[in-house]
Amino acid sequence: MELIVKQRIHQVLKGDQNAFGEVVELYKDKVFQLCFRMLGNRHEAEDMAQEAFVRAYVNIHRFNIQMKFSTWIYRIATNLCIDRIRKKKPDYFLDAEVAGTDGLDMYSQIAAEVALPEEQLESLELQETIQAEILKLPEKYRSVIVLKYIEELSLKEISEILDLPIGTVKTRIHRGREALRKQMRHL
Repeated sequence: MELIVKQRIHQVLKGDQNAFGEVVELYKDKVFQLCFRMLGNRHEAEDMAQEAFVRAYVNIHRFNIQMKFSTWIYRIATNLCIDRIRKKKPDYFLDAEVAGTDGLDMYSQIAAEVALPEEQLESLELQETIQAEILKLPEKYRSVIVLKYIEELSLKEISEILDLPIGTVKTRIHRGREALRKQMRHL
């Protein structure tokens, strides 16, 4: 397929405008799918896919024939979608009054950064449960899990503390996580 595309691009560079239509036919569905997955809107995806092909045609002289055309057209489409997403940001202001309310503004709609008491309690209970399960691990796994995830030390630091090779530390962390996962299935 790439060979056909490169032949068509050579024809376009020589002035054959119809050759680019064949390239579009080969890639239009894939480019549309990419745009649709990024934008989530069929009409906008169609617009961006079409714009990607227009840009590719206009800038075909910049295309490096040694590269894959699919990579180039996907990059163009991705950049267009990113630009579209940036332009679509909501245009409301936090100090504007919320429609249908008496004096409430958008600031009052922002979630508090402090967790609700129920959430704090649930978090505390979960931490206690995890701690209890960590204590049930064999010592060789418990030590690396505590150092890695509770003390947040690097693999190198854990290796130095326990006087173990980094590979062994990685293996014990992995096996410790797997053991914890098995223990916590019942929860």
